[in-house]
This record gives sequence, C-alpha cells and structure tokens, in this order.
Amino acid sequence: MDKLQTAQLYIPPDVVDFGAGQPSPHLLPLAALREAAANRLANPDPAYLAYGNMAGDGYFLHALAEYLAEHYQVPVDYENLFITAGASQGLDLICTLFSRPGDTIFVEEPSYFLALRIFADHGLKVVSLPMDEQGLDMEALEQNLTRHAPAFLYTIPSFHNPSSVTLAAERREQVVQLSRQHDLLIVADEVYHLLNFDAVPPPPLARYIDQGPVISLGSFSKIMAPGVRLGWIQTGAKLIQRLADCGLVDSGGSLNAFTSGVMRSAIELGLLEKQLTKLKTVYNERKIALSNALRELLPDTVRFVEPEGGFFIWLEFADLIDTSQLLAAARRLKVGFLPGINFSSRGALKNCARLSFAYFDVPELEEGARRLARAVNDYALRYKV
Repeated sequence: MDKLQTAQLYIPPDVVDFGAGQPSPHLLPLAALREAAANRLANPDPAYLAYGNMAGDGYFLHALAEYLAEHYQVPVDYENLFITAGASQGLDLICTLFSRPGDTIFVEEPSYFLALRIFADHGLKVVSLPMDEQGLDMEALEQNLTRHAPAFLYTIPSFHNPSSVTLAAERREQVVQLSRQHDLLIVADEVYHLLNFDAVPPPPLARYIDQGPVISLGSFSKIMAPGVRLGWIQTGAKLIQRLADCGLVDSGGSLNAFTSGVMRSAIELGLLEKQLTKLKTVYNERKIALSNALRELLPDTVRFVEPEGGFFIWLEFADLIDTSQLLAAARRLKVGFLPGINFSSRGALKNCARLSFAYFDVPELEEGARRLARAVNDYALRYKV
C-alpha cells in the first residue's frame, strides 16, 4: 500500500512554498506532548475522558488563565474562558450563534482568507474597512457604523494575517469605545498575540471584555501544535453563558476535553512556555533571514515592512503587477506564495502577496527568495512592466 496522507499539507522536497502558514514538521513538539500526555494519563482521575464541563475543565481553565495573565500582563479570570477545538471552530461557532445568513459583518482589508471562507459558508455579507500602518482605520469604521448595523466586526489586532500590522494602543481604546456606543460585537482573532519577537504589542483586546462586547480568540495551533485542535475564547460572563448553552456543547460537552487535559499538564510542567520560547526564537531568525534576502534581491519598487511578530511578510508590488499571474511564473521555478486577491473581500489587492516564514529553515527561505526574484524578473520581461 502506498503511504497514506495524514497531514493537510504536502510540499515536494524541491519546492519552497511561502504559502505554507504553519510550523515546519521538525518544530512540532512530539516529545513535549508525549511527556504531557504521560503525566495526564498517570493521574488516576479519568474525568477528562468523560463528556467535559460545558466551558471546559475548570482546572485547565485555571491553568490557562494564569498563563495568559503572565503573558498579557493583565488579569485573566478563568470564568471568562471557553474552550474551542481551535480558533477556526471558535469563529464558526460565533457565526452560528451571533449572526444569521444575510447579516452584514465588518472585516479589515486585507483579512485572513480562510476566515472569509467561513463567513461565506454562513451566508454573511462582508463590508471591508481599510487599514494603515497602525491597523484598522477608525474613521472608516465610524463612518460605516452610520450606514450599517453589522452583526460583528472581525479584526486581527496583533501581527495581522496577512499584513503583520499591529493595531495601535490608542486605536484599541477607540474601537472598544465605538463598540459600546453602537452595541458592536468585536470578534478579535488574537492567535498571534503571544508570538512577538522584540517589541511587545499593546495588551490584547481580551483586556476589554468587561468594557464592551468583545470576544477574543486564541489558539494552541500557533504556540504549541496545530494538530491538537485546541483553542479558547475569552469574553464576558453573558457571552460565555451563550456559548455554553448552545446545542453543540449541550450535545457533546466541552469541545476538546481530553486534549485540554494534556495541555493542562503541558502548562503546569513548563512545556508550553519552552515551546513558545523556541518558536519565537526560530521564527525571528527566519524572519530576519527572509527580510534581508527580499531587500537584497527584489526590486526597490516592492514594498514591505519587516514584521515584529507572527508568521508573515506582506509584499506590495507595483500596481501593474498581478500576483496571480506572477504565481504562475513562480511555480515554474518551484516557489509559491499566496496572491493578495485571496485576502480581499472585494477582489482587490491584486498587486500584493503573502509570504510565510514559519515553515522553512533559513537556507530554504533564502533560496525561495532567489527563485521569487527570478520569477519577478521573468514576469517583468514577459509583461513589460
């Protein structure tokens, strides 16, 4: 029998695909999770093998709250946490409970392309709002709130996917103030917040759950391993109750009881912190290498800002370049990326591209940059741009 596929992603060994927004296989913490699982399974209490408490195992939530409080530098109450089977599942559940098909929602332009797919699955009408170097444009948000009554605003405040921009501290205050004034539910995708390199981002929007209708999404996919399919929602007591009372949770209990038991051990044994430290170090090295290579090899007309955290570099080419066409040239040279149009809710951003530095080691990233530069040159010659 041929080897059966187990992972979502397969990249041939001779290809450098910057579209891969996930950790490389050798960064997956097999030994750490083996130790954590052994620790949890050695516990004679089998409660984590039963249908779990609606919001999640209280001991795990308490451990997670302490961990987040240490990193967020603000208090976190375990009663404001709700376990999900990853941020994507959490976002899907939010769409189910807090919107109906045909509702309008606000997103940033650009926005996470797979979140846009989830919104499409729910039949939601997307209104995109511009961003600048400090994040979401507050004036545009305020103006659009006079024209629409959105079910929610979906925002990625820290190390934005794909742009890597971080929402400025004063704008975080402003968006929460607007949410109170307009009864606007904020859905903050904060899965990259803990992946800072040097600069520490402003406190997460999770900080404001007692000041306005804010739901914050977090995930162990970015700080431990994607396959654990474990994340959390942090929000106010009323919204926690709404999540816990839904039919999905009433039917099956906590959304990932067993894995949360293993992750409790990972937190208590210091294994999560060790993995997070490793990831931040490796990703920073990769980010620096790729940024340097891109600056050296790409034309001066290609603009990007070196990120201070997260996974991604957002390239802006000259207006005449269509990165969907550029991708065809790149693939012939065995290099890939995600075109900017994927991240637009209105078919724009055709001259942009997202590159991830999370999957490949430094030599592959540098080789990928060389191939991309050749692809850009081939494209320019062919289309005379």
